[in-house]
Parts: sequence; structure tokens; C-alpha cells
Amino acid sequence: MDQINVIGAGAWGTALAISMAGSNRQIKLGCRHPEQATSINTNRENKLYLSDVSIPQNVTAVTDIAELCRTDILLNVTPAQYVRDSLKTLAPHLKPETALVICAKGIEKSTGQMMSEVVTEIAPGQPFAILSGPNFAREVANNLPAATTLATSYKDWAPRLTKAIGQPTFRPYYTDDVVGAQMGGAIKNVLAIACGIVAGAQLGENARAALITRGMAEVLRLGEKLGGRAETLMGLSGLGDLVLTCSSSASRNFSLGEALGQGHSLESILGTRKSVTEGVHTAAALCKMADKHKIEMPICAAVNSILNEGAAVKDITQELLARPFRDEKLAGF
Repeated sequence: MDQINVIGAGAWGTALAISMAGSNRQIKLGCRHPEQATSINTNRENKLYLSDVSIPQNVTAVTDIAELCRTDILLNVTPAQYVRDSLKTLAPHLKPETALVICAKGIEKSTGQMMSEVVTEIAPGQPFAILSGPNFAREVANNLPAATTLATSYKDWAPRLTKAIGQPTFRPYYTDDVVGAQMGGAIKNVLAIACGIVAGAQLGENARAALITRGMAEVLRLGEKLGGRAETLMGLSGLGDLVLTCSSSASRNFSLGEALGQGHSLESILGTRKSVTEGVHTAAALCKMADKHKIEMPICAAVNSILNEGAAVKDITQELLARPFRDEKLAGF
């Protein structure tokens, strides 16, 4: 049985460690701060990020990077904007045969790179996969049924990773479409903020349905342009994740958008949060990517204007509604 360790003791990293522990493995969960590791090991609970969920005895929180890297499979569950730094720390300790599984959804803001490109740059030759799907951490931690996409171009690793990560209530479906899996997860973060704004501004369920549908068109346009396949983008890591996070306040991106739609400032919203909201950082990088490839993404551009350019929700809404009527096959909104 492959040994699996997890780095990143936020809600999602903790949930994955709990899920993997269901196979009676000894799981090591990497924490940045010794105080958090001590608290988890003593109280069997991640009080900061996943309170009221019991952590099994076979999950041990550690802070030693070298110890974490002595494993067959390492799940990297750090936020997208910190994946580069975490890999720089991990790389000197990784065995060449250890597979990295990147569990972040986003585009690196400073470079415009996908997570796969960051891995290839920082740890060239290291086998890796992308884990991305419609998965709320608390539900996975509570062993409620969920499915996800596991994408890797390392074909020998695909069945091995699926077997290692898969649990009766956590079902990975693998693909070699690494780009499609990443772009679905990244773009849906921005679209979830848009749907939250619709809910917070009380624009109605019709508007949210239209936004999800036209947002999916943006996912397909950019995803396919970058080499992703439609079936991946329409699968768990694309459409599935979009539907989940655009419909629930349990999504950090949706709830942030909801607060924006209610009139709260971005600074005040982020100031109260312990967890990273990936869509805030991805929006600007995504728009630059779309401009580079001459892809029209009006909904994502509207969200970026609100987040990063000081635009008012009311003004951006009016701009979207004033767009000309077009053929649905061509329309951006």
C-alpha cells in the first residue's frame, strides 16, 4: 500500500488527510506552525479551519518537511499563490519517485502560469497530478459521497494514484487532460464570485442560471484554446465544480461575492477570513490570459473590474445587461 502524506493543514488538506486515513494508513499532515500541529494531535480536531470534525488517531500533524517528503505520494494542498514557495521548500527533500498531487485551483497571479507549469519549473521531472472537482471539505471529511477528477500525463501513475486516493465515499476519475482539469477549477472560482454577487444583490435565480450557463461558455472557450478537452471541461472538474460553487454559501468564492453584492468592501470581507479565496487572486491573471489569446470572457472581466479596478457592482451589472443581443453560439453573455 502506498504511503500518502499531506502538506497544508487548512480545511481541504485536513479533509483529505481524514479521507485517506480511511484505508488504515498512517497519514502525516504538514502544518506550518508547531502550535497548530500540537493542537491537532492533542485535541484530534483542526479548530482553526475545520472545527467539530474528528481527526482519526492515524493522522499525525507534523512540521518537519523532510519527514513529510519520505512518502510515495504527497498531496500538496497549499493555496495556488503559495504553491511555488511550497515546492521550493519541498524540492530538496523529495525522492525522484515520489508523486506530487497538486490540490490547488487557480492561476498564479505573478506569472499567469497554471499549477502544472509551476511544478514543471520548480521540480522538473517529478511525477505529478492535479486533483480538482466539486468537493466541499467538510462533506469529504464527514465521509459524504463525492467524486473528483485526477489528471496526470504520467500514465503509469494514473491507476496507482486512483487506487491510493480513492475511498468508498471519495471517487477519483482519472484523465490525461491536465490543462482541462486545471482551467475548469480556476475559472469556476471567478464565476462563483459572480454568482455570489447576483445572490447578494438579489438579482434573482433567472440571472444566476443565465450566468452559470454563459459562464460555462467562457470556461469552454479559454479551456479549449489552451488545449483542454471539452469532455473534461464539461466533467467533474469543470461543470460539476461550477454548479457546486455557484449555488452554495459554503463556497468561499460564492460567499465573498454575496457579501460584495450586499455592499461590503473587498477589504472588509477579506479582513475577517482565515482561509484564502482563490478567485480573488485568479481573476486578474485569468483576464490577462484571455486578452493574450484574444478570448472574450465578459463575466470574468466584470468580476475582475469589481475586485481589482474599483468598479461598482451596479455599474458592472448595467454594462453586462447593455451588451448587444447575439447568436447563442457566439455570445459571451
